[in-house]
Amino acid sequence: MTSGLESFLQQIKRRDPEQAAFHQASEEVLRSLWPFLKLQPKYQSMGLLERLVEPERVIQFRIA
Repeated sequence: MTSGLESFLQQIKRRDPEQAAFHQASEEVLRSLWPFLKLQPKYQSMGLLERLVEPERVIQFRIA
């Protein structure tokens, strides 16, 4: 595994420290995609990884 992948995974863990399941899923997906992304750097320059690892957010509020 390359240091680029390791540093990217660390960024995810620092950004969302309480999301252990998300960290595990992100790591599994990124490990499988990393060889392809190294061969196709255009996807990295488009910010594909950053978009893929943005966790879904649900905001709920009550209107009274």
